[in-house]
Amino acid sequence: MTVDAASAAHRALKARAGTVATAESLTGGLIGAALTEVAGASATYQGGVIAYSTALKAELLGVPRALLDEHGAVHPDVAAAMARGVRERLVATFGLAVTGVAGPEPQDGKRVGTVFVAVAGPDEEIGIEEFRFDGQRARVRRQTTEEALRLLGKVVAKNTPN
Repeated sequence: MTVDAASAAHRALKARAGTVATAESLTGGLIGAALTEVAGASATYQGGVIAYSTALKAELLGVPRALLDEHGAVHPDVAAAMARGVRERLVATFGLAVTGVAGPEPQDGKRVGTVFVAVAGPDEEIGIEEFRFDGQRARVRRQTTEEALRLLGKVVAKNTPN
């Protein structure tokens, strides 16, 4: 299923002549791996940053430290800042970011399975979704990857000129 979602995202990006860069936390590179599984991915995928630690979210992606100090790494505004930061730093049309709790323990007061996915597009438009996944760590990471790719395709299609 993930390959289908990645293929759909690539098709949407190609239709727009756009590119994407990824910022991953809990997925640890699964989204980038899914995107590069598709033949011809280099036409639309710029690359990605795996910012697993909170400090790297600030250092590599420009997430404001005050935001991280106030809310922790698992917050919709953090996901949005990660998406904007990776889009700018990797010079892509869209930035896709995920942050959340894969488990086994809660983080920043958020339960396991809490995930935020954000897509930053041209003109600073942001699409953000929150998810509450059930299951073990591997399942949360797979579901996050699937939903992130789905949201990317949706936002890109919405931002494609007719």
